[in-house]
Amino acid sequence: MNAAPLEALELAALMCSRVCHDVISPVGAITNGLEVLEDENDEKMRGFALDLIKKSAEQASAKLQFARLAFGAAGSAGAQIDLGDAQDVTSGFIGKEKVTLHWTGPRETRPKNEVKLLLNMILVGLTTIPRGGDLSVGIDGSSIVVLCVGEGANIPAGTSELLDGTADVEGIDPRSVQIYFTGRVATQAGMKLDVQAGDGEVQLIARAV
Repeated sequence: MNAAPLEALELAALMCSRVCHDVISPVGAITNGLEVLEDENDEKMRGFALDLIKKSAEQASAKLQFARLAFGAAGSAGAQIDLGDAQDVTSGFIGKEKVTLHWTGPRETRPKNEVKLLLNMILVGLTTIPRGGDLSVGIDGSSIVVLCVGEGANIPAGTSELLDGTADVEGIDPRSVQIYFTGRVATQAGMKLDVQAGDGEVQLIARAV
């Protein structure tokens, strides 16, 4: 039996906390870099500060662009979103350091909630490979598959309950709310979400109900 859903106001507050947490680090780095520019005359240090500001600004922008599609309204009810745009913001969000993105699927428009679900599945997938690895996205007709492969790949405790709505909402915090939100989006999109773990890999599958 599903637990009582998280109240809309509390869900909104937790999601806002989640987004703020993601952008605090790069924004803080920008602030630090600006302080160095104000106080430092050494050209090498000023160059380092400028590089830090540029990289951090790019990271903050990538995180916000991803969040806009994954969590935001992104158009009116019934809107369609280009999968190519989703791929672009995902590439920027993931970067090139720990995780390699592989994307297979047509460049076409899909219903807004399906694309939001895909992006949130990617976020859930990233939590399963904390040491990095490969994240593969497959889109085929009425199904979406996110396969995560990496050393120590595992499903965080409570993920299944958060996804299917049986988790105790009293225990949901800014760290776990995104997984809960993913389950809510799947329901809204008319899809059933399943997560499976194997040897060094985790697979998330969403299929139309």
